[in-house]
Amino acid sequence: MITLERVNKVYSNTFHAVKDISLDIKKGEIFGIIGLSGAGKSSLIRLFNGLEPVTSGKIEIEGVDISELPKRELLNKRKKIGMIFQHFNLLKSRTVKENIAFPLEIDGWKKSDIEKRVRELLGLVELEDKGDFYPAQLSGGQKQRVAIARALANNPKILLSDEATSALDPKTTKSILKLIKDIQKKMDLTVVLITHQMEVIREICDRVAVMSKGEIIESGKTYEIFLNPKTDITKELISYVPPQEKEEIEYIKKAGNKVIKLMFLGSVAGDPILSKAVKKFGLDINVLGGSIDLLSAMQVGHLIVELIGDIEKQDEAIAWFPSLDVGVEVIYNGI
Repeated sequence: MITLERVNKVYSNTFHAVKDISLDIKKGEIFGIIGLSGAGKSSLIRLFNGLEPVTSGKIEIEGVDISELPKRELLNKRKKIGMIFQHFNLLKSRTVKENIAFPLEIDGWKKSDIEKRVRELLGLVELEDKGDFYPAQLSGGQKQRVAIARALANNPKILLSDEATSALDPKTTKSILKLIKDIQKKMDLTVVLITHQMEVIREICDRVAVMSKGEIIESGKTYEIFLNPKTDITKELISYVPPQEKEEIEYIKKAGNKVIKLMFLGSVAGDPILSKAVKKFGLDINVLGGSIDLLSAMQVGHLIVELIGDIEKQDEAIAWFPSLDVGVEVIYNGI
């Protein structure tokens, strides 16, 4: 759907904002791009729809290199790429209905068709009773719903989100993310979501790329990145996930008993893994704590357990768990 090949963006002051980035974003997925402030995320997303020209490399949308398109063709292509922003960018002097209608007016739609389409979009974002309100009369979450409706006016195939939830409180953020996810399914959209909030990635994205200093330093499926972050930047970003979403397990260290963290996902979560380990290695296993989380659409489980028994058998069990697609982290080595 969207392919970036060795894309670079250098501004006139010689600032190299985007460095040699290659990506392949699939049709119908929600793809997150995350990084700390100044990582180059916003510069990158403005290249996706030609708001900024690339310095080198190419961006293909459905096989068409947008950097090679004449201005008029680029404008037509852009109509199928909706975009929402952190600060909503609504026209203060226009009502909700008029804000949503604005791109359709520019595109030359008939008045009757505009009215019909605006009604549909108000229903889609659950603001049927707010059509005659002005932006100043709306909450932040309602403003963002209007911005989403406006971005969807021309039936785009791609929705770009540039820090769209950064100005919202956590509860409103969850409602907006749920709305985006629901709309993505209904309209079969491809969504590219820029954020500095790892909890946003966790909630909604199928895959994620981590940016730092203009480069992509790590990418993969969301649950893989959470389970096994490879870079210090990614670990730092995950550490910012609100404390209430993390679980602290207290345990007493006992010599000879190793404490391990087991990480499993998808269908493995339903398997009697601990029972198999007890029978296979003759160990006792004490469950200290655990949880099941949802990373995008993937169920991920965590168990903290204490292994009791022959130390060599404990080591054999630790080496055996990965063969069942279960991740293992030794928290305490029994010494």
